[in-house]
Amino acid sequence: MVKILIPLMLGVHFFAGLIVNAQTNKVLKKIPIVAHRGASKDAPENTLPAFKQAWLQGADAIEGDFHLTRDGEIVCVHDANIRHYTQKNLDVKNLTLAELKQLDFGHWYDKQFAGTRIPTFKEVIATIPKQKRIFIEIKSDARLVPGLIDQIRASSLELRQIVIISFQQDVIKAVEKQFPELKTFWLTRFKISNEGTLQPPPSSVLRTLKKLGTDGLSTHHDNLSGELVKSFQKAGYEYHVWTVDEIPRAKELIEMGVQSITTNAPKKMRDGIYGAP
Repeated sequence: MVKILIPLMLGVHFFAGLIVNAQTNKVLKKIPIVAHRGASKDAPENTLPAFKQAWLQGADAIEGDFHLTRDGEIVCVHDANIRHYTQKNLDVKNLTLAELKQLDFGHWYDKQFAGTRIPTFKEVIATIPKQKRIFIEIKSDARLVPGLIDQIRASSLELRQIVIISFQQDVIKAVEKQFPELKTFWLTRFKISNEGTLQPPPSSVLRTLKKLGTDGLSTHHDNLSGELVKSFQKAGYEYHVWTVDEIPRAKELIEMGVQSITTNAPKKMRDGIYGAP
């Protein structure tokens, strides 16, 4: 007999390692919750407060975006231009780390975060608990890869804790060539054309995955079906999704078979699917 851990909470029955969705009566597999740019609903994205909050909220992994500075340092920020965060029309690639560290990357979000500085890659990975993971999205081009690999090799992280993700095919190629032991996922997004077909065509995406030698695919959650997800998994690729903040949609995606969900609100997602601890 399967032991019931918690009888009923938020419309979901809990079983050992599995969840039954009371709305659909389907068994949901427990999958990792990835904090998108940290707990970015509760702290300024891609900052140490956001990543530390993600761990406090029970995230299984964090996702962060990384650029290369003028002096070859790796920093965590989403946009190539930092105007959104600092109100200064400047590009990361044209600034040194010292120049970036002088700027406030927190006040834009809320005055309580005033004075928050842009974190380096080393500062971000220093927050990661031993049993947790990081999804490293490379926003710069492939020139960032050698330095990133050097820092990964010098860190205390285990390979199982690291996933490299990117929309840029040359970045995935570079990682696979220079450090094939690292897990990589190519990023893309399926849209519906005026003719009602998926774009890019799944067959084209499969060819790209094979060409890149990557381990999997991570897409936006729109326009997916269980059949589509499973077609990639049957071809030998993992399937992950971003960015999901609504519980019913997350449950649908788990039923489809996705292997992780990236969200701006890890606590809301975890509690909504698995129940509050």
